[in-house]
Amino acid sequence: MSEPTEANAAAEAAPADGTAEPAGGTGRRHVRVVLVDDHRMFRTGVQAEIGQTEQTGVEVVGEAADVDQAVTVITATRPEVVLLDVHLPGGGGMEVLRRCTSLMGDPERPVRFLALSVSDAAEDVIGVIRSGARGYVTKTITGTDLVDSIFRVQENDAVFSPRLAGFVLDAFASTDAPPVDEDLDRLTQREREVLRLIARGYAYKEIAKQLFISVKTVESHVSAVLRKLQLSNRHELTRWATARRLV
Repeated sequence: MSEPTEANAAAEAAPADGTAEPAGGTGRRHVRVVLVDDHRMFRTGVQAEIGQTEQTGVEVVGEAADVDQAVTVITATRPEVVLLDVHLPGGGGMEVLRRCTSLMGDPERPVRFLALSVSDAAEDVIGVIRSGARGYVTKTITGTDLVDSIFRVQENDAVFSPRLAGFVLDAFASTDAPPVDEDLDRLTQREREVLRLIARGYAYKEIAKQLFISVKTVESHVSAVLRKLQLSNRHELTRWATARRLV
């Protein structure tokens, strides 16, 4: 989904000097945030949940729906924290991190990234952390916990949803590179998401709701996965995913 008008408007409307104050005074904690997610409805929900600045201290200064928009808005607004989806049109969250390396390394005004994704796959978690994100939480997080996570990342803490921290500890404790799975590499990131949810027993309608896509799109992804992996049905797909510990 492409929303250049929305992203540009957000960038133009937001202050870029990092000096904005929360409504109601200067004595409270305050953080400027950019939301990066390709689903407008999800961004709207997050904005409604955390963006009441006077209550939460979180000021949403920009939004973006794909990689190019994200880099443009982040560069223009220079937020303290970016909430970043892992799977985005244009190259994904890791591409955003790669293109914002200099902003993350700014000694005066670093931009810090917190991944916020539906995916809880080890390779996604490890990939964005290796690329520079300070944390990774899933979209099941509550609004209160998300606000707390944002402020912790602003303070340069590392933040993870409970079960995800183990992935990172295991990955960085090992000096060996993870083995390459050529079959898995044939799948797109979205196909991997659908694969995992199918293997966990989700119905097509449940997957569509979880990923904010249509049932027809889910069906197309499942067909593509079965074709690429040379499997016949969802039962074989579940066994395949379980054998690789993807469930």
